[in-house]
Amino acid sequence: MKPQLISFKLCPFVQRSVIVLQEKGVDYDIEYIDINNPPDWFKAISPLGKVPVLRVGEAVVFESAVIMEYLDEVNPPSLHPAEPLRKAQNRAWMEFASSLFMSLHGLVSAEHEADYQAAESALRGKLAQLDAQLSGPYFNGEDFNLIDAAYAPLLMRLALLEEWAPMGLYDGLSKLPAWSAAVLARPAVQDSVIPEFAELYRRFIGNRDGYAAERFDPL
Repeated sequence: MKPQLISFKLCPFVQRSVIVLQEKGVDYDIEYIDINNPPDWFKAISPLGKVPVLRVGEAVVFESAVIMEYLDEVNPPSLHPAEPLRKAQNRAWMEFASSLFMSLHGLVSAEHEADYQAAESALRGKLAQLDAQLSGPYFNGEDFNLIDAAYAPLLMRLALLEEWAPMGLYDGLSKLPAWSAAVLARPAVQDSVIPEFAELYRRFIGNRDGYAAERFDPL
């Protein structure tokens, strides 16, 4: 049964599931909705009214981490490490990604310079924590795992921000630059967003006004 992902074009969390499906060569459908004006049919099937949602026949799965785990389980071989303790540690650091996404959101939506500086400082601190956990070239070593897919949307957005207005977020970090390069080089990651993603993301930041909008999209 072909799974269907439902989300919006800039959602980093549906991107995680797309990467998993692409890595495993699974046929799937994806439908993008207007998150600010979701259709009634979406409201009817989404328990929390949030994206992403995975529809499998008449059943619905929600929450991005759960969707990733389900897709990994039903489409073997698993992208998780085989050793139970390492798998548990990976899941814990996948949860840590949520706080990084929050700091990133604070960075790109900051209205004032002080808010921006606070968000950047928080982001730098969390990236340093993450760097200390990396084995290289991927999170656990030579194999691309589910945790790499979980962080790929963050790494992609950070790469774009560094291109538009360099911050040196990876300065002083020993493994994160190479990890980012390895993850972003994978075809499944490159093909996990729509062709116009970069422009839409920059426009999204620019439309928010304030300090971050001026910094990353001065035009």
